[in-house]
Amino acid sequence: MTTYAPLSETPSGTTGTTTDEGPSRPDVPGAEGPSRLDVSGALLALLRETATAPREDPQLEALTLAVAADLPVLLWGEPGIGKTAALTQLATTLDLPLTTVIASVHEPSDFSGLPVIGDDPATEGVPMAPPDWAVRLVRAGRGLLFLDELSTAPPAVQAALLRLVLERRVGALRLPPGVRIVAAANPRSSAADGWELSPPLANRFVHLRWEHDPDVVVRGLGGTWPRAALPTLDGDRLPEAVAYARRAVCGLLSARPNLVHRLPSGEAQRGGAWPSPRSWDMALCLTAFATAADASREVLSMLVRGTVGDGPGLEFLSYLDRMDLPDPEDLLADPGNAELPERGDLRQAALDAVVAAVRARPGRERWDAAWALLARAARTGAPDLLVVPATTLASLRRDDWEVPESIEGLASAVSVSRRADRANVRALTVTRAGR
Repeated sequence: MTTYAPLSETPSGTTGTTTDEGPSRPDVPGAEGPSRLDVSGALLALLRETATAPREDPQLEALTLAVAADLPVLLWGEPGIGKTAALTQLATTLDLPLTTVIASVHEPSDFSGLPVIGDDPATEGVPMAPPDWAVRLVRAGRGLLFLDELSTAPPAVQAALLRLVLERRVGALRLPPGVRIVAAANPRSSAADGWELSPPLANRFVHLRWEHDPDVVVRGLGGTWPRAALPTLDGDRLPEAVAYARRAVCGLLSARPNLVHRLPSGEAQRGGAWPSPRSWDMALCLTAFATAADASREVLSMLVRGTVGDGPGLEFLSYLDRMDLPDPEDLLADPGNAELPERGDLRQAALDAVVAAVRARPGRERWDAAWALLARAARTGAPDLLVVPATTLASLRRDDWEVPESIEGLASAVSVSRRADRANVRALTVTRAGR
């Protein structure tokens, strides 16, 4: 085993190291043999050697989908969570040159351009010269622009970033279409001299919460990290995806016009995702991309809530569920062969819609068809879902309408469900009284 002794003077007068196997290479240029720094470098190279493998990672999929949609993305996460590493790996996987700009160490003129006085400014004007990193991106024609530490940028710098993020302009230079913009920020509470994002800047981003998955971290430290890849879009579904996204966004905003623009009252909320015509346009774009890529509901939820906020985003997702419900008129037309949703909440919504349709246009045949549909639902699903629609439908009966035979099959199921509900209420009352 080799052990190192303290530094000593070598015969030549230079400082080197001595081992039990004889003198080693002195730490001077031109000497023979590896130096301790060389060995350290070799060890560091081995530590940096990691592999990537396909792995289901919703937040990584949401990031790549937003990048594919050419929308600016802002990753929010605590320090050391892996935001910068994720962007570096994404650029490598997509074969895009990575340009990192620390927003907080730049002046506003670094983004708006430096004035350069020419020969005749009275006639030629004063052009705004772009910084060198913007020129490199234009020369490359493509790349990933990473705006790091965005929450530590002062308000003047944030104002200068507005045109860069939205219009892709830096001074007199316009970034090419092949450049994608991704930013990262720490919450103000954990940022170094942090600031809240201004509402105009925040409303230009898709906000994604970046959190660590212990399994991913353990696997990555073992040498294998998840592989980022652009989503595969189904070319045959593009028109359908666009029509679906437009129908969804326009349908929700027609029913809830107060969601079109809602600026939060709190400063912290204004620095995140909130609804505006601009952010709804981004939500429409992301919905179309997610539909064409057949993305999971979790990924779509991250993207939509990261664009228009949690409340409006959840309303939008709920509206998508209702869009997929069968038409109540189709169910009433053929109740014997009707296909009801399997999910309990969607089945409940479908049955309520059928009862509402009968209420809107009451008629003996429609009333009978609704009871036949409820009987079918009782045979194929949970009976507790029938209590409310059956009670409401019964209240719509007119004196000259005979009770259909299908009600007899429902009576026992509804009564059992009601008795179970009353038993639950009594048990809860007893429990609270005992406490």
